[in-house]
Amino acid sequence: MKHPVSKWNILLVGLSALTLVSCGASSAQHFEQKLEQKLAKSTAMSYSDGEYKIGPEDVLEVIVWRNADLSKVVTVRPDGKISLPLMGDVQAVGLTTVQLTKDIATRLKEFKESPNVSVVVQQVNSYIVYVTGEVVHPGRYQLKSYSTVLQAISLAGGFTPYATKNKIVVLRKWPAGIPESRISIRYNDIVEGTDSAKDVILVPGDTVVVP
Repeated sequence: MKHPVSKWNILLVGLSALTLVSCGASSAQHFEQKLEQKLAKSTAMSYSDGEYKIGPEDVLEVIVWRNADLSKVVTVRPDGKISLPLMGDVQAVGLTTVQLTKDIATRLKEFKESPNVSVVVQQVNSYIVYVTGEVVHPGRYQLKSYSTVLQAISLAGGFTPYATKNKIVVLRKWPAGIPESRISIRYNDIVEGTDSAKDVILVPGDTVVVP
């Protein structure tokens, strides 16, 4: 799934490119690791700040008060947009219901004075993660609430006897040609409290690999 990238993330990527030119190989590698950590943290925060971000395949109900013709139940397309009467295609992915409501209301002002609009998420279908490798039930999991790495592994039935628990990797894809992130996770560090922050919140499209 494609995820929105904030201006801050784009700035970080730009700084990474400049640093690679001006510093040695070891320093560049260290900077890339720091960049990856910041990207992972900022993205996880954007999905856990209490405001749900609309994703592909989510089912939305758009209600325009006193106008049944403009009120629709729509499914978000893979390209991140929905189609509405008069307005045509409207970007939905990456927005909260409040943001999408404001956008639709602004567009409708061209056709209707003081439109009263509401957007409701009827079905959450876009929060999908993948768990693969040495877990009892590897596969695709559609989640209804924010989950961490260990919670996802638990949903997959837990580790097999052959799992290398301290070499778990979360693969996170980015849009616009940004290289895939690899977040290394040590199970012992989490459960022993040495680095419990590594039990990161998963975002749609993440793949948890248990070697």
